[in-house]
Amino acid sequence: MSSAFDRQVRPIYDALDSGSNKPAIIACTKLLKKYPKSTLLMALKALGLVRLQKVEESMMLCDEVLATKTTDDSTLSIMTHVLRGLGRFTDMIAMFDDAFKRQPHNEELGAQTFFANIRTTNWKAAQQVANKMHKQFQEDRYLYWNILAVILQANDSTTPPNMRNLLYKLAHRHVLSSPTPSYLSADRFHLHLIILQELQLFDEAHTLLESEVGKAICSTSLVCNHTRRDIWRLRGLWEEEGERAQRNITERRDRNWLEFLSVLDATFSTVSSPHQQEVTEAVKSECIECISKARQFFTEIAEGDGRKDRSGFLALLELEKRSITNGLVSDQTELLTLMKRYYNTFGDKACCFEDTRPYLELPDDSLSAWTSFLESQTVSYVDVSELQRCINIRKLTRYNLPESQLSPESESTRAVEYLSDYLEGLHLGNSLPVTELQPVDDLAILAGQAFVNSWKTSGDVKYLFSAALVLEFALTKSRLSFPIRLLLVRIYRLLGASSLAIEHYRAMHVKQVQNDTLSHFILSRASTFSSAATGDLTYPTECIEASQIYISNTQETAEFITRAFSAEKYTQIPDFMTFEDRLENSLQRDLVKVEHVRMRISHEHLEPNLIDSELVELKFVFDRVHHDNRDFEILPNYQPRSQPSYNEQTLLFGSSPSYGWLGLFLKVYIRAFQQASDLDESVEEKLLVGDRPIKPSDLEKISLKERLAERKPEEYNELTSDERLFVDWATILGDWLEPYHDHTRPPPAVVLAEAAKQTEKAYPLKGHVTPPVSDSASNGHSKKEEEAPAVKKAPEAVANFFDEMTQRFKSLVESQSPPSEILHVAALTQEAFLVFTMGTLRFRSAPLVKIHKLGALVQMFNEIRTKAICVLRDMQSHLAQVSEGENTVESRKQFLDLPVSSKLDHDFVINIAKKIRESRKKTLEGAGKGMLKICSTYEHA
Repeated sequence: MSSAFDRQVRPIYDALDSGSNKPAIIACTKLLKKYPKSTLLMALKALGLVRLQKVEESMMLCDEVLATKTTDDSTLSIMTHVLRGLGRFTDMIAMFDDAFKRQPHNEELGAQTFFANIRTTNWKAAQQVANKMHKQFQEDRYLYWNILAVILQANDSTTPPNMRNLLYKLAHRHVLSSPTPSYLSADRFHLHLIILQELQLFDEAHTLLESEVGKAICSTSLVCNHTRRDIWRLRGLWEEEGERAQRNITERRDRNWLEFLSVLDATFSTVSSPHQQEVTEAVKSECIECISKARQFFTEIAEGDGRKDRSGFLALLELEKRSITNGLVSDQTELLTLMKRYYNTFGDKACCFEDTRPYLELPDDSLSAWTSFLESQTVSYVDVSELQRCINIRKLTRYNLPESQLSPESESTRAVEYLSDYLEGLHLGNSLPVTELQPVDDLAILAGQAFVNSWKTSGDVKYLFSAALVLEFALTKSRLSFPIRLLLVRIYRLLGASSLAIEHYRAMHVKQVQNDTLSHFILSRASTFSSAATGDLTYPTECIEASQIYISNTQETAEFITRAFSAEKYTQIPDFMTFEDRLENSLQRDLVKVEHVRMRISHEHLEPNLIDSELVELKFVFDRVHHDNRDFEILPNYQPRSQPSYNEQTLLFGSSPSYGWLGLFLKVYIRAFQQASDLDESVEEKLLVGDRPIKPSDLEKISLKERLAERKPEEYNELTSDERLFVDWATILGDWLEPYHDHTRPPPAVVLAEAAKQTEKAYPLKGHVTPPVSDSASNGHSKKEEEAPAVKKAPEAVANFFDEMTQRFKSLVESQSPPSEILHVAALTQEAFLVFTMGTLRFRSAPLVKIHKLGALVQMFNEIRTKAICVLRDMQSHLAQVSEGENTVESRKQFLDLPVSSKLDHDFVINIAKKIRESRKKTLEGAGKGMLKICSTYEHA
């Protein structure tokens, strides 16, 4: 029967693997009639249901399987995925722990129990399991599992500092108790080294590292060699490390830059070592002598390598810079000579500008000589090498341009010159396939950035249009140039052409973890451009797609850790765990979450399910300690050093949302959802499907109410002036409404009873017994005799907010500000109306208002709502007028008068003009139509 059963189950596995969850569930249901007690079929069906988001049904099956206390490997493996999908990690540990207790000689079950604890950062339990396995199965690897679990526990942020040293001593004792030496494996050897480093047992570490085996391991393992280098420096053995590095460079021809840094660190150890007390003249003289020797050494390396390797040349530049920084050399003539020499040798390499940029901050006399040297170079486009020299000359010259030479007109002139260079060198890429990048692309980027600098200093939008034209033209020649697309994304967001911005972003086909590092380019303050209220889900969909990496991280990274343990790749495990933690607690993840919430409330009707689910999720987000993984350095920056970088110049509204912005908007929305919801902590605990995330210890001491009320000046620094108005208004609104919500909110018993009724056919609430509902509770309040708080007049700031926003909006329209700024004010006004609607939802119930005598309060709500709707309708009318002026023949003809238009094809210019104008019009119209829809939806709320 087993063989027949396996043949029938195999298609279900295949269906689940291919994502065909519905057919898999149907197949499981049929087979369960034949094998009703099969825990494997129940688990497979539960997995399919989890993937279809049918949580209640999957939980029922899940609990049935857990109740059987199965020890079947296949069932346990499937249940791991089910419980992880439900967030029930505690149940996963209990399941494996129980199975291992039932079969203590099953090594696989022991390993799975260990991994279950590792996945949930339950280090102490994992250590105990590994210790038990080592005693029972007598395998050395389980001892090292134990050791690593101890180290991970010591490094955990929740571990008290006084315990850290004790745990490392325990790990050290375990290493010494191993029947086999650690140097039999590079990964075990590395564990031993980091323990010795932490405990500062340098003599023992020295003995290990200086042994023949230790030297052999460090010569082949980069991570062991890196740890060895750290230990040497902690011991103050700078000179010894420098001598060792010199031998590697000369004898083994090792060109690892870390080796060159070791020589440099050793050279300056007498003046820059942390152990150095005082720098005397004698010390300086000694260091100068070391500099002379190092210069001779690096010169020999540079001359020997020639054009084959840049390390020697770069080491000479770094040596000279450090000599100047430490006050050992005052004359910068040698640095200038080295830079000229470097350019002559590597000026035809793309890396030339990035390599020399750290050394370009020269005094005026040297700077003048450097500029004269660059200007004296012959510019030629005969081949790619000469073209690259031309590009490097343009970049290097531009970088040191003084402030006096950076007027909008002069920058525009330079941009046209860069474009001329681009067009002249374009023929060198004629034979390249369409999948290749043109060698002249950097000249187009230089032109675009020069135009952006003109716009930044003048405020004239024609320069942004010019930048867009140049970069769009460059894309016709290099369609796979992602840097150019990112530059355009930034420009189009500034111009309010949001559909073009998202078109370029999607053309890059961002995948996997890049969603975490790059999605900020398109999703930062994305609600400004969203037309979700009209049913256009472009931006909400982008938010969902960008968030898939975090689901994958939860499901997949744990498997990488498991495999690393199994293969004893201990050096990889901390990196995997860091990766998992940085993604799980990613700042960008939750910035996108807040943006999605802001768009969702404009698209979906404000119902209890939406409010309750978002409240729970945002509270989890609020408890996280975030990591900022966003990549801003990917944007090429060729702006002069006296100017802000291209990234800083093109940030929408001049700032990038970060920790402070996220904190303030979370406080606004958590409080708004709290007031609109009937959930309190006790009810929420019963309704949670998975485990509640562990809250950082420092947050346990502060109540949620206190944290939501806290406002820090540094948080406000990340907001625009309009966002500050919105946040302050929402805070005052919440303070005004809170007493009325607290009085009229139904007691937990009533909420739980109602939830139990709705779910009794699906899944019982955790630990819930339906309480008797008294008459006093049924009216929505447990203390009927308690008087409702006196109705207070709406604070002036609440009543006047919409007037302030309409004045701000009209001033922007009259001054012909960019659509992005106009839309920002309009979107925040709409958002404020939705937050107000959410805050007053509870009082739509006529019986509740009558019982608690809140008629006067509701009347004030109606007055504010009426004013807000009038303001939104007026804004919509103005947006329609502005959009009408966008895509006209006259507006498109303006592009023909731009500085670059004469250099580009007439039809191309008109086509791009049409696309930009049409996109701006579409964005403005969409925002206006959304406002009308929201007004009609909530006009009589």
